[in-house]
Amino acid sequence: MVLLSYNNLDMTFFLDPVTPPEGRKQVHRAGALAESVAARFSVLPQVTAITLAGSEGAGEADGLSDIDLYVYADAEIPVTARHALAGEFADRMEIDNRFWEPGDEWIDRDSGLSIDIMYRSPAWIQEQMARVLERHEASIGYSTCFWWNVLHSRALYDPTGWYANLRQTARQPYPAELRRAIVAKNFPILRDNISSYRRQVVAAIERGDWASVHHRVNAFLASYWDILFAVNGVPHPGEKRTVEYARRLCKRLPPGWEEAAQAVLRRPALADLDRLADGLEQILR
Repeated sequence: MVLLSYNNLDMTFFLDPVTPPEGRKQVHRAGALAESVAARFSVLPQVTAITLAGSEGAGEADGLSDIDLYVYADAEIPVTARHALAGEFADRMEIDNRFWEPGDEWIDRDSGLSIDIMYRSPAWIQEQMARVLERHEASIGYSTCFWWNVLHSRALYDPTGWYANLRQTARQPYPAELRRAIVAKNFPILRDNISSYRRQVVAAIERGDWASVHHRVNAFLASYWDILFAVNGVPHPGEKRTVEYARRLCKRLPPGWEEAAQAVLRRPALADLDRLADGLEQILR
């Protein structure tokens, strides 16, 4: 078992919009359309704030990016109203999807861009922020993704300043207690515990159960990234461009981490999982 000391770790984290890496052209396609959709939602009485999130909100969209809008509402917006609003912009639409967060999706008829509308209550996101910033509660992977989401979303409609206040609350140093909690919850299950991901991968390989191998490797990586970002005092940016974000935002990185991570992603092997875990042990001592 690794003894975690956290000596001399920088507890600051990335706050400002991410600068696209050299060689990637930043694409600004969504501005007018996002503003138009937000303006239509803003007249609904239930709506408190509307934010632009995802790659567009962070300022690093590419040609594959969609438009992610979060509508914060004190009460549920009737499905009929949402359907009518979507019909102003699209012919192909899916209203009231509930596979993940409640939302609507449609394809803008003029631009062909995908619009993803997600609905949240102000109380719900405030609870997510309190969970990590006040109570310092960790998850199995992705512990601080909602924190990142708030920091890197841009308000398109915020008449009362509620979202500006929420974002100001989010702009604080990474709590040491939260970092310790994330490591304590995620590190043992990489390979130390009897039910660790590594042990599960070994069993799946012996059975020839390759679906299980990939499932458990992905779980291993979710906890690995959660630890790596936490140790560096960086809120977790989510499931996209994870290697790139780690390279750009993390000052404390294990030797050979990127080579091992890319190897695991392309063709999972126990030796590469061990390289990742060994590297974490080095920076956690």
